[in-house]
Amino acid sequence: MNKTELVAAIAERTELTKKDADQALKAFIDVVGDELSKGEKIQLAGFGTFEVTERAARDGINPRTKETIHIPASKAPKFKAMKSLKEKVNN
Repeated sequence: MNKTELVAAIAERTELTKKDADQALKAFIDVVGDELSKGEKIQLAGFGTFEVTERAARDGINPRTKETIHIPASKAPKFKAMKSLKEKVNN
């Protein structure tokens, strides 16, 4: 499912116009991104948790040249599904 299909599905289930559903989805994505950039965690009951994880600096290998390279520390978004979502997926 791509964004257009997701917007259409949201519009159908909520009886919103596609334009309103698109704005709601964009607002959701913006809010999640803003909160994660501040280091906050977002918990949605029955769905899951969005949070930021820290990746330590490490050395890696360039597969083309086999040369050792330094990979700097970084932050990455993470999603952990809640039990009810996992059960829905597995049924």
